[in-house]
Amino acid sequence: MATFTHEDRTALTDGLRRLLGDIGTEADVRRTMETPEGYDPALWRKLAEMGIVGLMVDEEFGGGGGGPVELERVMEETGAALLCGPLLSSGVLAASLLQALDDEAAKARLLPPIAGGGRIATAALTGDAGGWTPETVSVDAIGRAEGWTLSGVASFVTHGAVADTVLVAARSGDAIALFEVDAGAAGMAVTALPAFDHTLRLSRITFSQTPARSLADGRPAWDAIERALELVRVGLAGEQAGAARRVLEMTVDYAKARVQFGRPIGGFQAIKHMAADLLLESESATSAARYAAQALADGAPDADAAISLAAFACADAFVTVAATSVQMHGGIAFTWAHPAHLYLRRARADAQLFGTPAYYRERYLRQLGA
Repeated sequence: MATFTHEDRTALTDGLRRLLGDIGTEADVRRTMETPEGYDPALWRKLAEMGIVGLMVDEEFGGGGGGPVELERVMEETGAALLCGPLLSSGVLAASLLQALDDEAAKARLLPPIAGGGRIATAALTGDAGGWTPETVSVDAIGRAEGWTLSGVASFVTHGAVADTVLVAARSGDAIALFEVDAGAAGMAVTALPAFDHTLRLSRITFSQTPARSLADGRPAWDAIERALELVRVGLAGEQAGAARRVLEMTVDYAKARVQFGRPIGGFQAIKHMAADLLLESESATSAARYAAQALADGAPDADAAISLAAFACADAFVTVAATSVQMHGGIAFTWAHPAHLYLRRARADAQLFGTPAYYRERYLRQLGA
């Protein structure tokens, strides 16, 4: 892992903010989310050139060697801009999952093109139950002399339709194992799932005796999956915190400019109180996300609990800030043309992605008890 100074992180996030301010605007988001792919290849190339796509990939494989702290800061910026793209799927989930394995050949083959943005990867880890736990894996692996095949269903696969490589969790006997499947493999059918957030792409993948490559590992596969999911949770918490902060800024600006009864609405006590509540939600989310990232980076004893706390606290804060923002903007924010609508949809979708707030509350309490 590379060593990043405070100045390095600031330069990285400043550059990303400028890029998204140029070609990741609201108009760009609205245009991109209506495309079949759901991402802008030109912006994706720029993100790869900046080192954002390969941030979590080790330097020996052409990546930036970043850690949880750098990931969280970057995701704050992408959340604020409502980035449409497979960054969390390919650059975080798939890349981190590969790096958690002992399969050096797979790392050398897949990580360099993932870091460079030329290969998009994702992971299929749960079935229709959507639990992201070993119990909800619903793909079976069968090993024969001619190789491995997969049969079953994986659901809620992020950016599965545009992925060149899918890393699949499957049952092999009594254990969970990981397999690599190429896009378009025989017996593989990818179906788009409806999403409340139009900037998000989810897929249901059906496997029917689909040929797959086994990914070797010297430890239980779910341990590697859980390590990757820890980083995903930190990244998602950062996205939620950054988006909540942007919504708050947007709402405060509106309250200062919107005049009613001869004065800005921000001068009314009710609006002041609502804004103060949103400030508390936003700042708390940022603190929770950043603490979880630092705890994970340091290997702190409370890292697991901190991540669970951030997972539900940031999800709840983003939903609260986005929903209240719609109210504070009045009738205009209920229209599809207003950006508050986009943030509310992202907030609602993020709150269900990789586990619900209720799940993480229960997980947090169990971790505190342990």
